[in-house]
This record gives sequence, C-alpha cells and structure tokens, in this order.
Amino acid sequence: MHEQLQQLRAAFAEAPDLAGLLENPEIESTVKADVLTRVALGSDELVINFLRLIAEKGRAAELADIVDELDKLVAAEQRILDVELTTATELSDEEFEQILGRIETASGRKVQAERKVDADLIGGIVLQAGSMRLDASVRGRLERLRQDLAHARS
Repeated sequence: MHEQLQQLRAAFAEAPDLAGLLENPEIESTVKADVLTRVALGSDELVINFLRLIAEKGRAAELADIVDELDKLVAAEQRILDVELTTATELSDEEFEQILGRIETASGRKVQAERKVDADLIGGIVLQAGSMRLDASVRGRLERLRQDLAHARS
C-alpha cells in the first residue's frame, strides 16, 4: 500500500492540473473520489478505498502530506535513517556506498540517502539527518576557525 501511495504522489507531482482539481474547494468530494479512483486503477482495493475515504472526508488536497507522514511512520518502524549527503563534487557510486556503509554501521540503522552537490563546500561532506547536522566540509572548518579566532580576540 505504501509503495502504491508513493507512486500516486509522484504522478500527482507530474500533473499540476490534478493537484489543482484536488485543491479546488468548489469541486465536490464525490468527483474528487471518482478521479482518484480512476488514477489509482490497478492498485490494491485497500489503496482505492483509502483514497475514496480521504476524498469523501474533504482531505483530497492533503494527500501528499498524508503520504509524507506515512513515509515517516514506515521509516521509523523499519528503522530507516533518512539522510541528505552534500559534497563539493559528485561522488562515484562506490564512494557513495562506502559512506552509506559507514553511516549504517555507526547508526545501526538502514540508511536512505539523497545526494547533493554544493561546490561552495570546497571539500569534505555535510551530513543532515533530521535536525542533526554534521559538517565535515572545508567551508565549515574555515567558519569554525574564524569564530574561534574572533572569540580569542574578545
């Protein structure tokens, strides 16, 4: 069910007209339920019933938020750590897998990561996992050195 809802969320993101229809308060919930049912054709009956219920309760416009919250619940249940890994240059797949392996070993959890490149980092990596941020970039080190020097003069 979770995977099918994720696929539907991706389909909605690619169809702004569909999102507009779901967000329009002037369109009746039964129409929205019918549209969601047609979009989800071929999905499990449980998914279709869930979508109909959301539409009938006037929550169709919140479908993306509902799926986001479901993602968080599934990740917590499966002990998946969702991280954002930012580097100054593009990592090879091998380097990326090595870093993920180290994070998995250190955290004791399976890691699901998103890659980003920020040339302003100069070198190193920045790891963001929820509210925790680990900055091992050259830019971060220079910033910490600058602050240390500023405090030393005070």
